[in-house]
Amino acid sequence: MKRLLKLSAAAALVATLSTAGTIDDVKKAGVVKCGVSTGLPGFAEADSKGVWRGLDVDFCRAVAAAVLGDAKKVKYVPLNAKERFTALTSGEIDLLSRNTTWTNTRDTTLGINFAGVNYYDGQGFMVPASLGIKSAKELDGASVCIQAGTTTEMNLADYFRANGMKFKGITFDTNDQVDKAFFAGRCDILTTDQSGLYATRTKVEDPSKYVVLPEIISKEPLGPSVRQGDDQWFNAVKWILNAVITAEEKGITSKNVDDATKNSGDPETRRLLGVEGTMGANVGLDADAFKRVIKQVGNYAEMFEANVGKNTPLKIERGVNALWSKGGIMYSPPFR
Repeated sequence: MKRLLKLSAAAALVATLSTAGTIDDVKKAGVVKCGVSTGLPGFAEADSKGVWRGLDVDFCRAVAAAVLGDAKKVKYVPLNAKERFTALTSGEIDLLSRNTTWTNTRDTTLGINFAGVNYYDGQGFMVPASLGIKSAKELDGASVCIQAGTTTEMNLADYFRANGMKFKGITFDTNDQVDKAFFAGRCDILTTDQSGLYATRTKVEDPSKYVVLPEIISKEPLGPSVRQGDDQWFNAVKWILNAVITAEEKGITSKNVDDATKNSGDPETRRLLGVEGTMGANVGLDADAFKRVIKQVGNYAEMFEANVGKNTPLKIERGVNALWSKGGIMYSPPFR
């Protein structure tokens, strides 16, 4: 009997946690508190007027558009790598959208849930062109600038150990500190996600003085996350991400979404845009929630190209981040 009572108490606790009302809290506050990077071009960076831009920023805006009806209703909370998870689990933020890698340990031990992947990345290396290095296999004995509290440190150690090489790690708390140290010559190598290397290289007057080496040494699926214990919020954030991917699959953009709503005969498009079915209601949102996301922020392709694509300073090709139907691995479960 005591065992049954204990199990019942545990089940009651889980039930209480799973019905915690983040959506209601966000609506009451009138703003989504979104944790972002302290400054990473293409992903999350404030301009000279304090306006935040980037791929991760656009996802914060997408959530605000879906939940609050207005993509501008976001409070951006800049966080370094060490403080980001505590900020989420403590309730300081509602959502973490900060170029964060989805790993087993993070997904199972930190009290957070990853809502999906908004950018498939991998760790790489950048060196001054003047060193004449062509491959990461030539880096034995080098000093490396690293951001503390990231998967970067562990991946670096694994790679050098596996290849019988040694390195001297120099760690810093923020991206900005790492970048400044590298460009000041305090270390030979800068290592982070390859997208971050391209972003960092845009900060210097002559990017050609720095070379991104060809090796990719890890899988870095980057995506937004929420606290565990609130299934409704988790589902809403997850399906907002799926909505922008599905919109690209269906050819629905910020420019033609109104026409698609009125005229499309495609069943999945009609469900996505709230013309029929209960896709929004299923996750605690109204019927037009996903349509607002597309209209105010865009589909995944629009978000990618506006922030990190070939016409931006980063000039990143879609690569594995292309749709599954176009040679990549970007994929959404069906709206059904």
